[in-house]
Parts: sequence; C-alpha cells; structure tokens
Amino acid sequence: MTSLTEADALDGLRDALGLLKDREQVAQRLLASSAKHSFDPDRELDWDAPFEEGKWFWPPELVSLYGTPLWKRMSEEQRIRLSQHEAAALASLGIWFELILMQLLVRHIYDKAATSAHVRYALTEIEDECRHSKMFARLISHGGTPWYPVSRTHQNLGRVFKTISTTPGSFTATLLGEEVLDWMQRLTFPDERVQPLIRGVTRIHVVEEARHVRYAREELRRQMLTAPRWSQEFTRVTSGEFARVFSIAFVNPDVYTNVGLDQREALAQVKASAHRREVMQTGAKRLTDFLDDIGVLRGVGRRLWRSSGLLA
Repeated sequence: MTSLTEADALDGLRDALGLLKDREQVAQRLLASSAKHSFDPDRELDWDAPFEEGKWFWPPELVSLYGTPLWKRMSEEQRIRLSQHEAAALASLGIWFELILMQLLVRHIYDKAATSAHVRYALTEIEDECRHSKMFARLISHGGTPWYPVSRTHQNLGRVFKTISTTPGSFTATLLGEEVLDWMQRLTFPDERVQPLIRGVTRIHVVEEARHVRYAREELRRQMLTAPRWSQEFTRVTSGEFARVFSIAFVNPDVYTNVGLDQREALAQVKASAHRREVMQTGAKRLTDFLDDIGVLRGVGRRLWRSSGLLA
C-alpha cells in the first residue's frame, strides 16, 4: 500500500471521528495556549511549606491496595505513608516515561521543516516535559522517599521501543503514558484531602498535558490514515505490548516493602482487586475508546491490550 502524500492528508481526509484538522492550524493554537498557560514549578509552588499532618499524598481510592483485606488491616498512618510512596513511584514512572517521550518527539521532527508551527510546538512540548521531569524529581526529594526506577527489564524494553517505534506507535505510547495519569491527576488536584504541594504539582501537569494530548491525538489520527499498512499493523502490536509493560510498571513492588508490608501478599491482593481493575480501566477508557475509533485496537494488539488489564 502506498502512503498518501501530505497534500492528500490535508485535503479532506477523514476517519471515524470526521475531518482531520490542518496540522499547522492545530499547532498554532497550541502554541498560543502555551504562551498563555505555561508554568515555572520552581516559582509557582511553595516548596518551603511543610507537609500537613493527616493529609494524603494521593487520593485513597487511587492507592493500589484500597478496599483490599490488607488495606482494612492497615492503620490510617500506614495507608497515608503508602499513598506517599506510591505518589513518589508514579513521579518516578513519569520521569522515565517523559524521557522516552522527549526522545520520540525529537525523532519525529528530525527531518521536518524547523520553521513549521508543528515542529515549533513539538519543541515547546519538550520544554514542558523538561520542566515536568524536574518538578517530579524535586517532589520526590522533597518528600524524603526513595526514587523508584522501573525494573531493569522495563528499562531495556524502553531502549528497544525508542529504537524501533514507528511514528504512530510513538504517539500511541505518548497517549498511554499521559491519559491514564491525567485522569488520576484530574481527581487529585481539586481534592482537599490531599497535600497542597501534590495538588499544585498535579494542577500544573494537567493544564500543560492537555495540550500534549491534543497534539498527539491529532497526529496519531493522521498517521493511522497515511502511514504504510505495515507501520499501522506494527503499531497495533507494539502499542499492545507497551500497554502491558505500562500496566505492570504502574505499581512498583518496593513501595510495599518500604511501608512494612509483605510484598508478595500485597501484589497478590492488588492483582485480585476488582476495585483496582475498575480504576485502571476507567482511567484508560477515554483513550481506549479513541484508539478503537481510529483502528489501533485490532487483532493481536487488541488481545495484548486486554491482557494488560486496561481494556475491559
């Protein structure tokens, strides 16, 4: 199958969601939004304020063990400590993911006109992600918890993915990393039970990530119509595998050990938790509905997405 030209792509091309938007117009709007709504976390947030006694670091309903028999045996103090360690683990996961994303964006624009709005917005997004990674790192250090790196296996899989990923595969992975966490953070920043600093970090991330999601969605729609058939099929498989890796990496087993829980028992109860399964599938639903509409969730890829637990 021959790829469509860029001119064809801009001339009335449609998918299940309707007419594709002009790439340059989308980028111009996102650049204007970036100029108005970008934040410097070092200045925007009060890093000197102490944490407030009795407040959570993540909404309790989003903590992995919520509602399990083990959760019911834990003291309130231990539950809050687990929420702190899980927040640090998610911040660590976010840094890993954003480092991958920045490299994928640089690859995407490598051979495109640097004067285009599309490329200028990609560079703007890379600036955002640099700030986010520094913000997450500072949050981990501020809380005194460990940094929670992904496993060596997942670290190496990330290296492979960065090397072999197709352009549509890169944008599918981008949305996977952004949208599930975005759903959780939208519940976190208005929640007054949560520490003010955590709420501030998630508010900044939600506002700026909304632009990143729009950029990735529009480009992925275009890619799933204009990329060669082999690239589309490869994207379906690699995105399903990335979903499986992401769902496993979402809970770092060391958090349980560090708050005095039996790691094996905790992991077994998380795996058996209907509440946790519902949280993850609800967090991913907006994304999986979109991917289904544009033809990503087909064949082997769909089966991999189901095995990840993110697709019902």
